[in-house]
Amino acid sequence: MEMDFERCYRAVDSRDQRFDGWFYTGVTSTGIYCRPSCPATTPKRRNVRFFPSAAAAQGAGLRACRRCRPDAAPGSPQWDVRADVVGRAMRLIADGVVDRDGVPGLAARLGYTERHLHRMLRAEMGAGPLALARAQRAQTARILIETTGLGMAEIAFAAGFGSVRQFNDTVREVYASAPSELRTARGRHLAAVGAGTITLRLAYRPPLHARALLDFLALRALPGVEEVRDGTYHRGLRLPHGVGQVALTPADGHVVATLRLADLRDLAPAVARCRRLLDLDADPVAVDATLAADPALAPVVAAEPGIRVPRAVDGFEMAVRAVIGQQVSATSARTTLTRLLTHPVDHEVDEVDGDRAPGQPHDQRDGLRGFLSPEEVLGLPDSAFGMPVRRRETIRGLALAVADGTVDLAPGGDREETVRRLLALPGIGPWTANYLAMRALGDPDVLLDTDLAIRRGAAALGLPDTTLTAHAERWRPWRSYATIRLWRAA
Repeated sequence: MEMDFERCYRAVDSRDQRFDGWFYTGVTSTGIYCRPSCPATTPKRRNVRFFPSAAAAQGAGLRACRRCRPDAAPGSPQWDVRADVVGRAMRLIADGVVDRDGVPGLAARLGYTERHLHRMLRAEMGAGPLALARAQRAQTARILIETTGLGMAEIAFAAGFGSVRQFNDTVREVYASAPSELRTARGRHLAAVGAGTITLRLAYRPPLHARALLDFLALRALPGVEEVRDGTYHRGLRLPHGVGQVALTPADGHVVATLRLADLRDLAPAVARCRRLLDLDADPVAVDATLAADPALAPVVAAEPGIRVPRAVDGFEMAVRAVIGQQVSATSARTTLTRLLTHPVDHEVDEVDGDRAPGQPHDQRDGLRGFLSPEEVLGLPDSAFGMPVRRRETIRGLALAVADGTVDLAPGGDREETVRRLLALPGIGPWTANYLAMRALGDPDVLLDTDLAIRRGAAALGLPDTTLTAHAERWRPWRSYATIRLWRAA
């Protein structure tokens, strides 16, 4: 979003929630920064500065507002639309790459020098990669302080800080309070939950059509990995430092997320992946306005505002599911996938799950587990697949390409390059590659125009079947959202 002062000030003056996360309002007279919808009195123009990121506001010496909690605002939707280096970098930072691999690791993933990457992020975000990661660590620390009974030293290292002193200094600088003061203020709200369990709210921009999301996920739910029960989506997670489970329950204005993590360092990546799965950083007003301009889609948009694109917590999982789902029913694909998951796999014993029941895989908790890794798929015998030889070899070729880095299905992957490399793999065609661009890589502008269900949905809405691709040009850059609506119409 261009930082046009008048446009931003109007959003602040009207307390427009839609702009939360797009930019941050700095008030020089009070030394704080807020989200645009902050209920406080609108500051005078001469005392206002606008920032493209919380990190930029912090870099200017401002602290987070205690009233509107700007650090908990939805993320900017521009990273979905943009597939450039800055957009990819922001997605990787949210997934914790800087905390795990440092700025050199982030730069290497993106194929740029550290200096050039820093220059690009400073120009676009007002802060470099370290400052952006630091802002995220501060938010993670605040969540752990306010929702767990962990000691401050444990929280410091779980949030990604290099030392307790660094943790204390950052929290004081960002929130103008000592860590112990944050806990005192919220201590009475601490829930009595098990070790490693955290409950938090995931904000979104309304409207959110929660039922459409849950319907989509329930129809494709993979036994042993995920399930929808009583209005809540449950699934197992494979995370950078260990395993986990999440329960996601849509509510008014937020999604309640209950996370159970083997390693609390995985909190930020887990939150980022859950937000991505439910498409919580989208701007549904902008999407629906574009689609509703088409008379054929206007009635369904009016009837079901806020439809999102269900994405993925694991790009490789989505790729395997897409390949297996080619030209077969959802029921048949689920049967084949279940067979893969239930075949014995050699797992290394780790200290975190050293007390698990004999024969239970280390990534399984309470019946739900993360999907197989590429290495585990490569280790499966032919008998585990239960599918034609060509499709089996396609999955193995895909697993090898992901394992050796030839194909990058992580959130920061280059969309165009990833699609090109997917198409180079035997057995993967345009439908599969584009489906993965939409669901694994988060491309908001994919139209699966050869999909039979899409054409059925188009016919049901009175759209031209033979010229659908040309007709869909008016839906750019939100054709992925149109794709979900056509599936629902079918």
